[in-house]
Amino acid sequence: MRILHTADWHIGRTIEGRDRINEHEAMMEELQRICRDETIDAVVMAGDVFDSVNPPARGEMLYYDGMEALSDGGRRPVIVAAGNHDSPERLEATSSIMKRLNVHTRAFPGIEPVSVQTERGLLQAVVMPYPSEARLKRRLSDELNEFDLREQYDQAVSGLYQTQLRQLDPRAPIIGVSHLFAAGGAETDSERPIQLGGAYTVKGTSLPAVDYHAMGHLHRSQAVKTAPAPSYYSGSPMGFSFSERADIKSVSIVTLGEEDSPKVKTVPLSCGKPLVRWKAEAGAQQVLQWMDEKRDAGSWLEIEVHTDQPLSAETVHHMKKAYNGLLSIIPIFPDRDRDVEIRRRERPIEDLFTEFYKKQLDGAEPSAELKELFLRMVEVEDHEAAQTDD
Repeated sequence: MRILHTADWHIGRTIEGRDRINEHEAMMEELQRICRDETIDAVVMAGDVFDSVNPPARGEMLYYDGMEALSDGGRRPVIVAAGNHDSPERLEATSSIMKRLNVHTRAFPGIEPVSVQTERGLLQAVVMPYPSEARLKRRLSDELNEFDLREQYDQAVSGLYQTQLRQLDPRAPIIGVSHLFAAGGAETDSERPIQLGGAYTVKGTSLPAVDYHAMGHLHRSQAVKTAPAPSYYSGSPMGFSFSERADIKSVSIVTLGEEDSPKVKTVPLSCGKPLVRWKAEAGAQQVLQWMDEKRDAGSWLEIEVHTDQPLSAETVHHMKKAYNGLLSIIPIFPDRDRDVEIRRRERPIEDLFTEFYKKQLDGAEPSAELKELFLRMVEVEDHEAAQTDD
């Protein structure tokens, strides 16, 4: 039995405000081709289908059309677990319709496993959608200290795994499908934390003893070495931050049913545009020379330019016109770190908050009400600090 393991699509994600839907469309086509070429029996999507709870309409169309194609019109089962960026209510609302296409969605953490028939027999799965405190529908005690809270959370997740396992037939293959952070995993800058309702890590030793555990949440492909069964993050299909620019993006193909199973094969993907950072220590002229040479054409580009004076508007315009994928130009001045710190201290606190908010939420502007609330909080802190000093 051959299973395609993928996760963290983040459909609707932008980079510095730039749309990436064309790359996601290429991703879906590439996954469909891999399913055909590798004779895949089942597909597992381990969470973060979308990048937000309110994805763009074109992104939703891509997902539902893609699910129909990946399921081969209902002939190939697909298992989907909701991630922390997904709206569980939204995915659950369409779950009964999607089931007619042999797409089995689990939106909230629960006790019901998934059993599907493939062309090579029965496949069973314990499924753990993103288990925030709110989605677990339980409240961890406010009276516990931080260590006990994390222990209680870990036990709650582990208990759901065990409840699902007890319902399955150990004579048939059993996999896990989870979207969570197992302790010890390596994060990247693009995993924006969404902690509403509480979020903790799960011990690797608390993961289920299954034939293979397909995991999502971390964008870098990696194994959970402390787990009782082969447990892997497939990673995201494309880079979402420049911290991932050296990563090879891929999906995993898992073969079950052989003596030394599972066999895990990594298949690199080409759907995402490369993320490239230039460091032009010789100044703007070096950048222009690289652009004339068409270096890294077709990439998302970030440039650090060492210079003694600000770049002219004409030079910046020429660079952006030459490279459509140019996202940012960062001038590096002598004593830059000291100068930046001075400029930050001189800037209004409201501007710093707006800049931070936009960076965290891909360019979204904070509302006037939110900025007013933030300023009131700062005023209270300043007042309390002044009273303490007095």
